[in-house]
Amino acid sequence: MLKGIRNIIFDLGGVLLNIDPKKTIDAFGQLGMEQLIGDKGLTYDHEVFYLMEQGKISPEEFRNGVRTLLPGVVTDDEIDRAWTAMLIDFPAIRVELIQNLKNDFDIYLFSNTNAIHVTKYQSIFRKQHGFEVSSLFKKDFHSNEIGYRKPTPESFHKIIRLSEINPEESLFIDDSLQNVEGAIACGLKGYWLEPGQKIEEIFQKYL
Repeated sequence: MLKGIRNIIFDLGGVLLNIDPKKTIDAFGQLGMEQLIGDKGLTYDHEVFYLMEQGKISPEEFRNGVRTLLPGVVTDDEIDRAWTAMLIDFPAIRVELIQNLKNDFDIYLFSNTNAIHVTKYQSIFRKQHGFEVSSLFKKDFHSNEIGYRKPTPESFHKIIRLSEINPEESLFIDDSLQNVEGAIACGLKGYWLEPGQKIEEIFQKYL
């Protein structure tokens, strides 16, 4: 898997960061939102969430958009708490893994995310480990900042260009098969982290 690889690009949620999307589903349900679960599984299938992940609307516009899906009056904090409820923790073993991999590879992050989640996961990491999560990566790419979501070709072409990597020497790891297939179609090597697999199990020799 690592033969000829110089760069490793990690997805965040479900790969490095433990997440539980059902917690957000339940939290929004408690605020009165009907479940907007589409064919992607436990994710909200509504334009406002995708616009947020592409950076096309501000957090304030996002919250106001969410309010249109709720029956009652809710505060910004209530929306943020529900929206970030899925973000759990960043296990120490994965921090150690990234730090060790950095001895042999350039490490990147590419996540479909949004400004509210970025602030929250960075805070979770800081409280857990005492330093900034961004220091683990040569560059970290968030969909809301680059303007494109995985698995669009535009998203992968943009991070390839911004990181100045050779796709043939770069391995992309994600827990979404669709995202991995999108990366491969753009010339990257790909590895699908299947349900139940943990990233630390794949790179045991680096622990």
